[in-house]
Amino acid sequence: MPAISDYGIVVILILAVMGIAGVILLLTYLIGPKRRGAIKHSVYESGVDPTGDARKRFNVRFYLVAVLFLIFDVEIIFLYPWAVVFPRLKAAQAGDQQWAADLAAAGFTPMFLVVGVGIFFLLLTIGFVYEWRKGVFRWD
Repeated sequence: MPAISDYGIVVILILAVMGIAGVILLLTYLIGPKRRGAIKHSVYESGVDPTGDARKRFNVRFYLVAVLFLIFDVEIIFLYPWAVVFPRLKAAQAGDQQWAADLAAAGFTPMFLVVGVGIFFLLLTIGFVYEWRKGVFRWD
């Protein structure tokens, strides 16, 4: 029996999930309730009847805060590899693990990683203070 590659397993999994989702949607359509009417097809906005124009202008600060959230959220994701490697590198320095020796030989010591993440946080803090002074976080 031929072996299935890693990508073959992923393709089989994706096809299985798509098949299950399709069957669920089909069964819901076939045996689900058939309710129709003006109330069923009306616009629903968090349990409140919508009032006013849907294209009302918002203050640009809403968008600025959303973009800042995304930026800081993505920057936190950049910390994940550091958080995985740093404790292992620190613990492996005491033992004889080849990958830790290779990293240390390349100059990636625990102190180098601490300085690198310190610079990263310093840049984050400078950006945060800049935005604060510009008044992005004021809601008046």
